[in-house]
Formats: sequence, structure tokens, C-alpha cells
Amino acid sequence: MITMKTPLTALLVTVIILVALWDGVWKLIALWKSARHDQLAWFICLAIFNTVGILPICYILFFQKLPALAPPKI
Repeated sequence: MITMKTPLTALLVTVIILVALWDGVWKLIALWKSARHDQLAWFICLAIFNTVGILPICYILFFQKLPALAPPKI
């Protein structure tokens, strides 16, 4: 069983858990989007590298393929 000897230890464990959850959510979203858009290189990079959510957020905001806009109906 893990014992918390100092308040600092409890704080560090809490921060690590929150960062892991933050990274996990962004990673899952980015992996889903890269798989749906057939971007294998991005999928592999997102799966391998842990960047505390930075790489998945960059992919989602700047590098994912956006669906083509349909021409306006006349």
C-alpha cells in the first residue's frame, strides 16, 4: 500500500494523475481522428510519443484532414 509521507508527495501524485488523464483524453481524440482520416504516420507518432497533450492538440488544430466542402446547391 502506498503511504503519503508529506503533503508534497500527495500533491505530486495528484498532479501526475491529472496530467495522465489530460494526455489520455487528447491522445484518444487525436488517434481516433487520424485513424478515420487514414493518416498512418500521425497515428503511429501519436501512439508512441507522450507529450502531455501537446502533439495531439497540434494535430487536431493544425494537421488533420478536413472534409471537403460540398458545392452549394442551386
